[in-house]
Order: sequence, then structure tokens, then C-alpha cells
Amino acid sequence: MPQFQLPMFPAGATHITDELTVEERDGRVVYFLGVVPVMHHDVDGVRTFRMFTSQLIVNGTARSRDIIRAFGVPAVSVKRAVRRYRDQGPGGFYARRKGRGPSVLTPEVLEKIQALLDAGMPRAEAAHELGLKPNTVGKAVRDGRLREEKLHRGGIRTGRPGRYEEQA
Repeated sequence: MPQFQLPMFPAGATHITDELTVEERDGRVVYFLGVVPVMHHDVDGVRTFRMFTSQLIVNGTARSRDIIRAFGVPAVSVKRAVRRYRDQGPGGFYARRKGRGPSVLTPEVLEKIQALLDAGMPRAEAAHELGLKPNTVGKAVRDGRLREEKLHRGGIRTGRPGRYEEQA
């Protein structure tokens, strides 16, 4: 006659389902199926957490609401992670993020803007003249890709004379 085995869990473990528990040990999160550890990751390993909990949901081991209840995470983040797992698999959680498109400030454009700024033209006008947003030019100045002469009191520019020459 087969023996019935009672479910046994480590002390202090949080139940995800009737069979699956999780606990934190020495800065690591350990998942148990009964008393057998099945997965672990660092406490701050968000990517691995999302990947593994999505895998549990997709494989039918746990439900979304079990993960939400056990970890206190927003439902929308669980749904997004499950969608990523279904679309891209486990590798989707570790792939490099897609960057934005090509920069509008190509070396040629930077050269043109710098020439306008050197002539004393304000950022906003220089940006407008080249069909750029003033914010884009401002960021380039702050990043050091462009240099702009400083204004002194009264709006007088120092440095090279240009359109806005020093007033006497």
C-alpha cells in the first residue's frame, strides 16, 4: 500500500501555492517544491524573479494571482512579464534593451550648430534654424558636445563678437 506523504516546507517560508514556497536565505531568494529547492536568485535579481515567476505561470505551476499575493507586486507588471516570456522566452529578460533611433545630432549638424552658437546666436534660434528642438541643443550643451559662451549681466556675451556684440 502506498505511503501518503505530508507536505513539508522549510520554516519561515511563504506559500505561493499548496506545493510551492519561497524564502529568503542569506541575500538569496530560494524557491521550494516541497522541501526540494528548485530555483534561487539574488534578492535584487529582478530580471530572474520576473523570468522565473512568468515561467511558473506559463507552465501552470502557479497563477498570476498567486504571484501577486505572495510577493505583493502589481498585476500589470506580472502581465507584462508573462507576455515577454511568451513572446521572447527566458532570454527576453536578459537581452539588451533596444535603444532609440539614430541621433539627430550627427557630427555635421553639431558643427553647424556650433558655428551658429559661436556667432552669438541663442540656442533656441540656432535650433529653430536647423529644424531641431531647443531642448535637444540644450542637452548637447549640458553634455559637453556643444559649447556656448556665458552671458554676463545685461545679456552681454563675452568672447567672440558676433550678432550680439558687446554694448558700450
